[in-house]
Amino acid sequence: MGKTYSKQEVIDQAKELAKMIAETEEVDFFKRAELQINENLKVQETIAKIKSLQKEAVNLQHYQKTEGLKAVEDKIDALQDELDEIPLVKEFKQTQTDVNSLLQLVSTTISNTVTDEIIKSTGGDLLKGTTTKSPFDSHGC
Repeated sequence: MGKTYSKQEVIDQAKELAKMIAETEEVDFFKRAELQINENLKVQETIAKIKSLQKEAVNLQHYQKTEGLKAVEDKIDALQDELDEIPLVKEFKQTQTDVNSLLQLVSTTISNTVTDEIIKSTGGDLLKGTTTKSPFDSHGC
């Protein structure tokens, strides 16, 4: 069997991996897009309107004003659609998707590799995904 690592050593390596991820092209694009979003007046004004309407919607819902609530929700949807059509916002959302995909890929890779290492270290079958030879798999009497 190979070297045994402490939980702290694994966490330290995870922090190193996180630093590497933070320095990828995907994260760099995300940071630049976020900066542009934060500096764009039209985007910020639209977001502020949406937040204000969302507060109004909560109040209307609390007081069970269903007609008013529906009207406010329609305004929110229209503003959200308007926001989503801004090229800068589309780019920002794409960078979010790219970063999330990278994180998902890393997570899946770690999970699959841990599983494969467990199977190999217990003399299991990688193709079947089993950790030990099953007594039920006998091929003869």
